[in-house]
Amino acid sequence: MKKLVALLACTVVATSAFAQGTINFTNMKPTKQIINDAAGEKLEGGWAQLYAGSSADSLKAVGEPVAFYTGTKAGYFKGGVVDVGFKGEGGVFQVKAWKGADSFDAAASAKGGTEFGVSNLITGLTPGDSTAQPPGLPADLAGLEAFNLSLTVVPEPGTIALAVLGLAAFFVRRRK
Repeated sequence: MKKLVALLACTVVATSAFAQGTINFTNMKPTKQIINDAAGEKLEGGWAQLYAGSSADSLKAVGEPVAFYTGTKAGYFKGGVVDVGFKGEGGVFQVKAWKGADSFDAAASAKGGTEFGVSNLITGLTPGDSTAQPPGLPADLAGLEAFNLSLTVVPEPGTIALAVLGLAAFFVRRRK
């Protein structure tokens, strides 16, 4: 009987060690913060990704990218419950959104035609702990602020040539 109790206790401890904190990844609650594209319209056809870490320097992507709604719910996304990899402590969270590329990094480094943006840093938010007694609900992204995407712009070759000529004229004039 003692062996059975010890085995059960070890199982409970091991199971709770693997459980992580959870966040309700959506901008539809608690305050419905809308995300707009570079033109200022409600974002459609874009993606959102949650980034989490114990500090602003340790943010990494968690969960899967989530598509934005279209139509009357444009500008909103709902990604469900996301395991952030830590629990029982306040963390730092950020939402990154993009349009026109396969990932946020691809959109941010593209040569043009893509849009990307980042939310404010949400600090001190404690993920829900499903192993607590009673079990904790996933934390909402309280503190998320609305933001707009920006368009990556690549200057035309004529614009670059004009800038080079202007700099050359500046240095020639300066010599005289």
